[in-house]
Amino acid sequence: MKNDGNLYVISTPIGNRDDITLRALQVLKKCDIIASEDTRHSGSLMSHYGIKGTFLSYNDRNKNRRIPLILNMLKEGKNIGLVSDAGTPLISDPGYQIVQAAIKENIEVIPIPGPSAILTALSVSGMPTDAFAFYGFIPKKGKRRKLILNSIGNTWTTSILFESPLRIKETLKAIYEYCGNRKVVLARELTKVYEEFVRGDIEILLQKIDNNEIKLKGEIVLLIEGNKNV
Repeated sequence: MKNDGNLYVISTPIGNRDDITLRALQVLKKCDIIASEDTRHSGSLMSHYGIKGTFLSYNDRNKNRRIPLILNMLKEGKNIGLVSDAGTPLISDPGYQIVQAAIKENIEVIPIPGPSAILTALSVSGMPTDAFAFYGFIPKKGKRRKLILNSIGNTWTTSILFESPLRIKETLKAIYEYCGNRKVVLARELTKVYEEFVRGDIEILLQKIDNNEIKLKGEIVLLIEGNKNV
């Protein structure tokens, strides 16, 4: 008889700590190990809620070493909670690889849903929500970048990207080149004190950036309207 532990994929707040769910808190309290991208960040969040856990870093740099260790602990019967720095794990982070590995070993993987920057931004964007495509952080250069930009240009669905303040102007210019002057929504500092949604076409947003009318700070979610001619 197997006595494996469970792997919990736990969503945490994207900014406002009050957005954590009651279920997430309950599960985090009973986890033997909390695996996270940055143990300092997750440790601060857990301390805020009085959760005293054992933390283990799991990120792009150490994933190949950590996956066998995490699997062994699960097989020993330990319950492990997987969290990202913000929001739902596996979105633009390496969490899917430990989930894949756990599934192959017939270890139960349990989702604990909650905040997501993608859905938060989409819900108030004013753009169609019946279908959308998410591309994460698009590459800075290369063939895959061109493929993504072509895909955005040719799809009828709303497209969603993550972008940094340092690259947003360059990305908007690239989208303009491939897609034309589409309507976009720039969402930043979601759920935080300086949360902001800037709506308009690409030319308008570029003008506002040049005129310092937009405070480019914090991670940005960019939404682009679909191609109406498809």
